[in-house]
Amino acid sequence: MYASTEIKKLLRDVSRGRVSSRKAFQKLKDLPYQDIGFARIDHHRQLRKGFPEVLYCPGKTLGQIIGIARIIISAGSILLATRATQEIYVALKKIYPWAKFDKTARVIFIQRKKIAVGKGLILIVTAGTSDIPVAQEAAVTARIMGNRVKMLPDVGISGIHRLLNERKLLRRAKTIIVVAGMEGALASVVGGLVKCPIIAVPTSIGYGANFEGMAALLTMLNTCSPGVVVVNIDNGFGAGYFASLINK
Repeated sequence: MYASTEIKKLLRDVSRGRVSSRKAFQKLKDLPYQDIGFARIDHHRQLRKGFPEVLYCPGKTLGQIIGIARIIISAGSILLATRATQEIYVALKKIYPWAKFDKTARVIFIQRKKIAVGKGLILIVTAGTSDIPVAQEAAVTARIMGNRVKMLPDVGISGIHRLLNERKLLRRAKTIIVVAGMEGALASVVGGLVKCPIIAVPTSIGYGANFEGMAALLTMLNTCSPGVVVVNIDNGFGAGYFASLINK
């Protein structure tokens, strides 16, 4: 079931007075997807959510990734592919020479048109340098969605003066993403300094008792700082997406 065919028919019916504009809008809200056998591409997501379907690469074959990417791009949508590899990038770049790959974030993005950038600042704060890959995934996601983004790396609580020296920048932000591993306490500290929403991202960075991010996740969930929400371990994409919704 392909969106464009159904939409064209619906618009034709509206123009001929067969369907009211109100009924047409209700139908558009539930329109459709493209079934290609191994995937069902949600072309309607741009209308429903404000951003097209995002391609998560792990677990998919190279052929499946290319097939999904072709359809998303042919529909005129931006392609954002997360957790991508160099192999995937090389294959897509042969087809789409304007494809970009952020190796740190492991994100491929393909877009023809520039998105208007909003006024609010999304600030991404990391506890350590090791947290930057997850933070960069959040940054690329937020930028592709049309946001101003600034990174403030390596200001963890073991050297709290590094963070406190940046209080003016913290207060300028409309939304702050805090990315931290180990015990994950940085989100609570930042939450106590600012009035804007905080999105906390626990990372799997840490020694054994960190339990691959579980310690940081539980600390962030148990924060006493109001205004802090938490996404899943290493989920930079989710944080960047949610920050964009707040910022707009």
